[in-house]
Amino acid sequence: MRISFVVPAYNEQALIAPSLIAIRDEIARVGLKLGEEAEIIVVNNASTDDTRAAALAVAGVRVVDEPRKGLVQARWTGFESATGELIANIDADTVIPPGWLDEVLRQFARSDALVGLSGPYVYYGVPRKVNWVAAAYYRLAWLAYAFNHYILNIGAMLQGGNFVVKRAAMLKLGNPDLRFSFYGEDTDMANRLAKVGTVKFTFRLPARSSGRRLVGEGVFTIGLRYTMNFFWATFRKKPFTEEWQDIREA
Repeated sequence: MRISFVVPAYNEQALIAPSLIAIRDEIARVGLKLGEEAEIIVVNNASTDDTRAAALAVAGVRVVDEPRKGLVQARWTGFESATGELIANIDADTVIPPGWLDEVLRQFARSDALVGLSGPYVYYGVPRKVNWVAAAYYRLAWLAYAFNHYILNIGAMLQGGNFVVKRAAMLKLGNPDLRFSFYGEDTDMANRLAKVGTVKFTFRLPARSSGRRLVGEGVFTIGLRYTMNFFWATFRKKPFTEEWQDIREA
């Protein structure tokens, strides 16, 4: 198995099908055989709606259940169920574009030291100016990461819901820190992976994701919250925000 796609899902019946279909189409587009060279695993994370049925309605998808609610718990259940050399983590409201898998395979083929790869989100369902703000935020975040990594020799950067890791590297990490149930989980993962090999964030690997949280809680509120959790996870090894609001489609 060359690549496993892990899709954590809590009450995502409204958005999960487009995400899974995009993954399936991208696997077919690059010529991999679903079920032999690639797999799609949905982690049904304590859903109370028809997420499981919506996922199984997409041909070739396998569903595993994780009754402990939490993004980290769901991701690690997916890791344990996956068999691919590479494990792609795609959120259930995220749609990968054509060419995404080409870029992933190209990047990992270029460097044996690469253990983690990620890219930014481009949000749908929001005004255009929201994506202008998000684009600026990503570039500032990258500058902060570059300073931490190259000057202070600490930390790394991943976008949760749009990242790929090597299975061999994951096996070296041990158990997850379950304090990072939502906010800061991607930074914690990036920091731990950086001790094993190279973690790379590239603007050549964008994915489309729902802007519902930005709309529901406000762009600047979310930006500040993610910034604080990035620095808390990097320097204090714990999340700044321990509770989160579930925002789902009606």
